[in-house]
Amino acid sequence: MGDLKRIHESAIPAALGRAERYRLLNEPQEAESICRDILEVDASHQDALRTLLLALTDQFERDLRTMREEAADLLQRLRSEYERVYYDGVIRERAGKALLEAGYPSSAVYDAIREAMDRYDRAIGLAPEGEDEAILRWNTCVRLIERHNLAPAQSAEDHMQLESFDDEVPHR
Repeated sequence: MGDLKRIHESAIPAALGRAERYRLLNEPQEAESICRDILEVDASHQDALRTLLLALTDQFERDLRTMREEAADLLQRLRSEYERVYYDGVIRERAGKALLEAGYPSSAVYDAIREAMDRYDRAIGLAPEGEDEAILRWNTCVRLIERHNLAPAQSAEDHMQLESFDDEVPHR
């Protein structure tokens, strides 16, 4: 197996554009690889960190536990408090959607979506003027809960069952 080759710093903008296109083409592994190449050259490149975080969340249905942990670790490298809170919401929302796709109980999905909404609510208060992305995500979560009739756990037994789901997140 060969060693990884380092890209030139001047190639970062074009590489980032390719990573974004791969995400749009539903090829998150390719986007992830490109972002890792960018971060080898500039470890604090904010656009690459955000794109890598999103590429990892694009893969939640395949391997939620590993991808979620790494995405959460990336939050600490974002400079903006607003972005750390907002992207924490994105991670939780996409984890909830992965649980929904994997057939987890409604209450497990509901809890993940409500956690995302809590982050979005906080992000709304931190958002720069004219930045309404957290509001849009909040509204999407409300509609997801309504569309799928998601509801919180009804009993202590339900809550105990849900706690075990954290240890059994999907791996494909």
